[in-house]
Amino acid sequence: MTNESAGEPTRIVVVGSGFAGFECARALVRRLRGTDARITMISPHDYMLYTPLLPEVAGGILDARFVTVPLSEALPNVELVKGSVDSVDFESRTVHVTDCEQGVEDVAWDRVVITPGSVTRLFDIPGLAEHARGLETPAEALYFRDQLLTQIELAERDTDPSVADARRTVVVVGASYAGTELTAQLRALADEAAARRKLDPAKIRFLLLDAADTVMPEVGEKLGGKVLDVLRSRGIDVRLETTLTELGPDHVTLDDGTVVPTRTVAWVTGVTASPLIDTLGLPSEKGRLTVRPDLSVDGHPDVFAGGDAAAVPDPKNNGSVTPPTAQHAVRQGQALARNVAASLGVGAPKPYSHRDMGLVVDLGPGFAVANPLGIQLSGFLAKVVTRAYHLYAMPNAANRWAVALAYLTDLLFPRPLVSIGLVTDSESRFAAGEGVGAQS
Repeated sequence: MTNESAGEPTRIVVVGSGFAGFECARALVRRLRGTDARITMISPHDYMLYTPLLPEVAGGILDARFVTVPLSEALPNVELVKGSVDSVDFESRTVHVTDCEQGVEDVAWDRVVITPGSVTRLFDIPGLAEHARGLETPAEALYFRDQLLTQIELAERDTDPSVADARRTVVVVGASYAGTELTAQLRALADEAAARRKLDPAKIRFLLLDAADTVMPEVGEKLGGKVLDVLRSRGIDVRLETTLTELGPDHVTLDDGTVVPTRTVAWVTGVTASPLIDTLGLPSEKGRLTVRPDLSVDGHPDVFAGGDAAAVPDPKNNGSVTPPTAQHAVRQGQALARNVAASLGVGAPKPYSHRDMGLVVDLGPGFAVANPLGIQLSGFLAKVVTRAYHLYAMPNAANRWAVALAYLTDLLFPRPLVSIGLVTDSESRFAAGEGVGAQS
């Protein structure tokens, strides 16, 4: 018997606090105001992570707190359960949750929204999981900032030139927007460190790899060419149609046999759906949960899904699904709220549709590329558009204020060179980000 049929408040459970889950819960509060519906969010985090700004956390411009939106503040009318979802029982309509101290709880639902987000996509490459890091969590972003500054400092005092060179070499795999932004921000941080220490910045080497034949295909050939020119003008060694075959604690091996000594490897090659999806026993498409155009699960009218973990039909491209981007996750969260509310008799359902707003990509000091509404921009104007977009999209006034002040500070003062050392080795590994709620 459901809470609805028993005359009790209807319970809606949202799994995950990423863009899709956050927007869904926030919109549900508005749509179901005045009803007896009770909305619960389950996530291992007590925040929503604004992932597009993680490269700027790694580059030292932003504090990690600025890109984490407190759920208790942003969703005051939503019950928060901090824990990881291990399984969903569709017969008994319960979600099994394990908290940080291994306490367990079954949370009942009348409607469940599955938005657990994504984790870094890994391949079966020897040493990858042990020696590389991704960029899906604040811990990973802080790791790169601390690691780069620490290795530069150690290299100055190392008596073995070959070891010093390895410490000053950073390898980034993935020349899509996240990997390219990370490379540009770390390059800017390294240049600032070199200037302060009176070092030749050319001695700090950056190698950006991608198996594709272009940089940032998302922005088109023209802007992608400008990105490539800017990266190379800053001394970044961009190698396309190239990837890794093996990683060790002090080197990587490229697929052409070249061995590159390094102590810092970023693996930013894309994402895959949360491991939770594989436990559900429901149809999936390339690891993402299959959903109908209204974001409900076929055969389960009380189950909805969206964001990176769902294969949402793309009405603009027949036969394909929407890519796992923050832009789609936000809009799907709003569509989820509308259709969940409609399933409870509030409003009318509507299939998911979207209008592509374009991409914005920050490439460090004075430069960005953007294609808002199909208008191609680069340089300083694109930089203004990029930062304005992030301030607009940040879903909390306090975070928006903090980021705006950080941007102003970046205009007036050099980047702070601080290696705080708060992130442990285990906290920055890929496995640490595989809880439900890993962000989009």
